[in-house]
Amino acid sequence: MLGQISLWLLVALPALVGAVLLMLAPVREARWAPAVGIGTAAAAAVLAVVVAATRPSVGVPFVAGARLGLRVDGLAGVVAPAVALVTVLVLLAAAVDVREAPARFHGFMLLFAAAVLVTVTATSFPALLLGWEIMGATSYALIGFRWREAHRVTSGLTAFLVTRSADLGLYLAAAAALVGAGSLRLGAAASATPGWRDAIAAGVLVAALGKAAQLVFAFWIARAMDGPSPVSALLHSAAMVAMGGYLLLRVSPLLLATSWAGPATAWAGALTAVALGAVAVGQSDLKLLLAASTSAQLGFVVMAAGLGATPAGTAQLVAHAATKAALFLAAGAWLSALGTKSLAGLRGTVGDWPLVRVAASAALLSLAGVPPLSLWASKDAVLAAALHRSVPLYLVGLLGAALSAAYAGTVLRVLWAPADADERRTARAHHGEEEIASGRVPTLLTASVVVLAAAAVVLGVLALPPVARALASAVGGVLVEPSALELAVSTLVSVGVVVLAWRRPLPRPAWARDWLGLEATAHAVVVRPALGLARGLARADDVLGAALDASGRGTLALASWASTADDRWVDGAVRGLAGGVRRLAASARRPQTGMLHQYYVQAVALVALGAVLVLLVR
Repeated sequence: MLGQISLWLLVALPALVGAVLLMLAPVREARWAPAVGIGTAAAAAVLAVVVAATRPSVGVPFVAGARLGLRVDGLAGVVAPAVALVTVLVLLAAAVDVREAPARFHGFMLLFAAAVLVTVTATSFPALLLGWEIMGATSYALIGFRWREAHRVTSGLTAFLVTRSADLGLYLAAAAALVGAGSLRLGAAASATPGWRDAIAAGVLVAALGKAAQLVFAFWIARAMDGPSPVSALLHSAAMVAMGGYLLLRVSPLLLATSWAGPATAWAGALTAVALGAVAVGQSDLKLLLAASTSAQLGFVVMAAGLGATPAGTAQLVAHAATKAALFLAAGAWLSALGTKSLAGLRGTVGDWPLVRVAASAALLSLAGVPPLSLWASKDAVLAAALHRSVPLYLVGLLGAALSAAYAGTVLRVLWAPADADERRTARAHHGEEEIASGRVPTLLTASVVVLAAAAVVLGVLALPPVARALASAVGGVLVEPSALELAVSTLVSVGVVVLAWRRPLPRPAWARDWLGLEATAHAVVVRPALGLARGLARADDVLGAALDASGRGTLALASWASTADDRWVDGAVRGLAGGVRRLAASARRPQTGMLHQYYVQAVALVALGAVLVLLVR
């Protein structure tokens, strides 16, 4: 009973408090809002730990074939506490980093976190869609939080529409599950009839790849960087982007039950790790580099889902959440202090905040896959599963890991390599170009970065024996432990590439800087034709409207003529006939006077007339 109550509170408490804060958002002085938000998130974190220990299941009737159900199994028991704890640390940082409209900001963040927790614990398509939709809507509001700057609202809209388009796949999957499996439970999808099972897998795969910013949807995550740094730290570490990978881990049995979905998922993740890794290397803006690396790192989670390596994918998901949250908060700290997030503006100027620099460096080394840090172990677990299945897939994944080391090494060089006088002058020229430089990093923000970086260092234990075996027992799936040779190869690759990136700047080709031209391609292939079609349909609608207007006018004219004809001819003839009948009747009534002598006279006249007629006829 305690577990069930805790599970309901886990999703209801942040949702209700967030809704109340949003209703109070017009209140200008809401200095208490951050404390309420942090306290609520902390309570949710405690509840997440409770439900992870008790593994409850709750639900209410919704539609035939599915309840609106929530359940904490092994996978949710690992991910839900990670989401809740990252949310607490991000809101702690946001309390000193985002000062405007605190009630609105913390209200949306809590509502967003509640939607993520619903997504994590959902057992049916209706519950999943509820969390999925609220998560997308609140992400739009958070990316465009500073709505007075039009480009931020446009970026939020772009991110929302791209992910929303992919989300249609989830509705297709739900419809196919209802028809093919007779149930909307997520667990029943793998037992659907073969054709419908393929449709379910296709719909889920499209929706998940869209949310996880994988190829070809990845460009939306660059637009999402226009949100405040704490928003990026939550959305792109443990929350929305991670939920795309999480959903694929959740339905991994469905993917493997088809002949194509598992390999397609694995290759989509591997290719994204390479392509977006190259994009990250090409960036000159720290947040854009981290955004591209988010897609690339989630590519390993997606790869694990396609291989059925759920333990490795879960370890990668959780370790990446801590690592990337720390790095996004560090980027936000430097943006606030220096007024820039460009790599040239940070070169040689971040030494005034040694704790942030050291913590960010630890997270970057984890991102690079340097042993014994967390993403080294989890990434190698995914690569081991890939090698067990396909050597080409393993080699592509290893290239993605090398690119991870390349972009992490690029940032490490910016943070630590000595800068000459020209580089320092260039850096100072960038200061204040994006925001007013405060010259300080609040202690609370520093503490959040340090705690998350510490988690990034140690969470790799999830992918190491014997913890990895216990995790596999909890979450299911295939566990393939990397050999000593595989660990040595990945270590040499990551350390070697980091050293190479440290020694000299890596090339930044235009195609990588421009995010592979994905947004321009989407505009040319999808947006422009859609707008052209819409304009064509609008013109056709105008022509049809004009035709209908002309038809209406003709009908009105015909009706007017018919009304006139009816009044003048039909009604006139009827009235004339009626008048004649009335006159004839009046004439017929005249002889009917009631006087007897007049009737005798009429009779004599009629007899006389008859006699005359007889004589004439004869």
